[in-house]
Amino acid sequence: MRVSINDVVGELRDGMTVGVGGWGSRRKPMALVRAIARSGLKDLTLVTYGGPDAGILLAAGCVSRVVTGFVSLDSIPLEPHFRRARSAGTVELTEYDEGMLYWGLLAAANRLPFLPIRAGLGSDVLRINPTLRTIRSPYPDDTELVAMPAVHLDVALIHLNRADAAGNGRYLGPDPYFDDLFCLAAKRRFLSCERIVSTAELVGSGPPQTLLVNRSMVDAVVETPHGAHFTSCEPDYGRDEAFQREYATADWETFRARYLDSDEAGYQRAIRHVPAASGQPAVPR
Repeated sequence: MRVSINDVVGELRDGMTVGVGGWGSRRKPMALVRAIARSGLKDLTLVTYGGPDAGILLAAGCVSRVVTGFVSLDSIPLEPHFRRARSAGTVELTEYDEGMLYWGLLAAANRLPFLPIRAGLGSDVLRINPTLRTIRSPYPDDTELVAMPAVHLDVALIHLNRADAAGNGRYLGPDPYFDDLFCLAAKRRFLSCERIVSTAELVGSGPPQTLLVNRSMVDAVVETPHGAHFTSCEPDYGRDEAFQREYATADWETFRARYLDSDEAGYQRAIRHVPAASGQPAVPR
């Protein structure tokens, strides 16, 4: 089903656990993140391999807890608003090893209470997460393992290059990240994309393994050209490094007033992007 950005945000409620796909500052559903930042939603738990999604939602006062393996802008190692929130003690952090978070999503996707994993053993992960438990293999090896609990989501938000109106989606870049698991771990799943195309065009535009999600994993689709900006969405566009530097160094109130207080169309105008012809993703003017 095809919906608008406002339709997606209208399904969110205070206190929900929201999973955001992508990785660091790569292929994040930023149009949806910006809309949440404008919405006034509060007390969200954000599950993410974090990038500017975490920073913007923290700065906007939407998030009270972050569950993550890291928060980084990739080319800028420390996400400034996340760092500020942690230093001020205004956000609760549940920090896992990257593989542990993956395993938690996988457990939720398979409707399991936990999955055993070696990651975390011998590290501070167990110290800073005292609720984690270990188990022993019931087989002759008797190996001790971490029992990684399922990471359940109320809502998942992901961004892909192409999709059809039914909810089938394809990535065209080098990495699927874990967007499919975010969808499978969630009760409600929303896919934003650079362009909605016919099912025939979608199926015929690449190898089958890049059809990352199918319509059984997605509740609604929203077309958001250039909607991952300023993160990358290869091969449609790379990360906007100049804008990312502006984001990382600007006063938050100034940045918000200039780029976020309007709607998505206003944001795209503010960054001097205009729609390209024939439904292609937006391109720099």
